Amino acid sequence: MPSQAREPKSRHSSTEGTPWFKTRGFAESASSTGFLVPILAVFIVLTLIPLIQTVYYSFTDYTGLNPNVNFVGLANYNKVFTDPSLLVGLGFTVLFAVATTLITTVLAIPLAVLLNTKFYGRSFARSLFFFLGVPSLIVLGMVWSFILSPLKTGAVNTVLVNLGLDSVPWLSDSTLARVCVIFVAIWAAVGWHATLYLAYLQAIPADLYEQAAVDGATGLQKFVHITLPQLIPGIVVSTFLLITNGLKVYDLPFGMTKGGPGYSTNTITQAIIVHGISQSQYGLGSALAVLFTLSCLIIVLGQTLITSALSRRFA
Repeated sequence: MPSQAREPKSRHSSTEGTPWFKTRGFAESASSTGFLVPILAVFIVLTLIPLIQTVYYSFTDYTGLNPNVNFVGLANYNKVFTDPSLLVGLGFTVLFAVATTLITTVLAIPLAVLLNTKFYGRSFARSLFFFLGVPSLIVLGMVWSFILSPLKTGAVNTVLVNLGLDSVPWLSDSTLARVCVIFVAIWAAVGWHATLYLAYLQAIPADLYEQAAVDGATGLQKFVHITLPQLIPGIVVSTFLLITNGLKVYDLPFGMTKGGPGYSTNTITQAIIVHGISQSQYGLGSALAVLFTLSCLIIVLGQTLITSALSRRFA
């Protein structure tokens, strides 16, 4: 009996004329996009809408108490650039972010290289430097405010007086107060960022150093031509964290000096809290927030361009 001819299976989907793989790809793409919808919704509700409201309120006299909102144009921005306390806060915030980023990076990389070598008590040294940055910055600020107290009963001044020297107005002098706040921030951050660089150092293949040693390279040449280029991704991450944390700093200066003496260690975050919340000047606080956001974007963009240039240079 002749066998019945079977029809070949169609490789098309139920949609006539549409290849099966295109339909499957569209379904997978739609399924992947569906997972992004909750994230997009959270971003819109918690970030985009508040940002638009902040920009709007920065052009008004909104206080949060009076339902009547009047448009005042650039009056809030004009006050920001004419109020000495706000200008000082903005200036110190930028100084703090740039200084802590540069100095911490310069100190953390050699420290990480040192901690990556073999010596007795290496594990203890790594743990010690890491845990320097674990306590809360507000707690560190309160502790260091006693250590660097300008009174003769302060820890450092007590030692100086016992040595027959004069006490130093550590936190009562504007310049010294700024230096002390930046010093404590660096002291707390160096160990943590050195640990970050240490992780990248341990990922560098040892063969590179062995080949360089065979070629007669010195320790400095190995660091410049092998270690530093391999650390570029770590430098990008570390500097980004330092910049962002430095720009939004509030707890450490407040714990040490409460923003004083005067407004010398006042930060932009503290100014936003004081004017926007404590004094119910939401319009002025919103203008500060907008300028702060723009400053962050400019600084982060500059940091990105610099790190990109370094990546191309050492590629």
